[in-house]
Amino acid sequence: MMARDREVSRATGAAALLLTLALTPSACGGNATEPAQSPSEAASATAASSTSPGPAHAGHAEPGHHGHHAGGGGHPGHHSTTANHRFEDPERWAKVFDDPERDEWQKPDAVLDFLKLPENALVADLGAGTGYFSVRLAKRVPKGKVFAVDIEDKLLKHLASRAEKAKLGNVITVLAAQDDPKLPPNLDLVLVVDTYHHISERVPYFEGVAKKLSAKGRVVIVDFKLGDLPVGPPDKHKISQDQTHTEMEAAGFQLCDELKTLPYQYVLSFGPHC
Repeated sequence: MMARDREVSRATGAAALLLTLALTPSACGGNATEPAQSPSEAASATAASSTSPGPAHAGHAEPGHHGHHAGGGGHPGHHSTTANHRFEDPERWAKVFDDPERDEWQKPDAVLDFLKLPENALVADLGAGTGYFSVRLAKRVPKGKVFAVDIEDKLLKHLASRAEKAKLGNVITVLAAQDDPKLPPNLDLVLVVDTYHHISERVPYFEGVAKKLSAKGRVVIVDFKLGDLPVGPPDKHKISQDQTHTEMEAAGFQLCDELKTLPYQYVLSFGPHC
């Protein structure tokens, strides 16, 4: 059970990392037309890095991620190194990212309840991967839209097929560029799960995200707490809750709310105004 949790964590972590690259201007590689990468991509990076030593990157994956360096210019905690791996088999990664055992610690329903989304909300899932949160969000906003953002085209195609089979016509996939998540305007929520610590140059990045929010729009960040946990990356690759708070304030946000019931992650809700 513990070993399986670590496998899920590594996979989701790698995906988030790749998502980071897609969302960061200094990151290398990726598509230039659509959104950033997600937990699934990070997961791939994590898995690959766990077998081949290299520079560690900040991210949602576990120790041993390496490969691609997503520029990090001199800001504390703004470093991001990720494995530059592509997903050749989305079905395989879906089994990892969407493993029911992940629900035990990710607690998706608790997170979604915390969001308090109206049925017509416009939501972006940054680092959507295979759609773990995207499909759940879509069911919460039947009259709204969910923009599933990732830099991996194959994952997005898998996600689109998954949404179609589930008859979720309100899911829109967005292929992000390395330096642009390609977010639409007037978003009510930007959800960033296990991905924040993979993003390089986070302050300017989220200054850009702020411009895509509606008047009461929020950015909700879910990421791993410090400490020796059964899932997630080692502490040296994590961004503490306090640092996240400080960086988001520097980007022009205020901490508006917080969910404290997840065992291994903090959940912070930010807005330009509370």
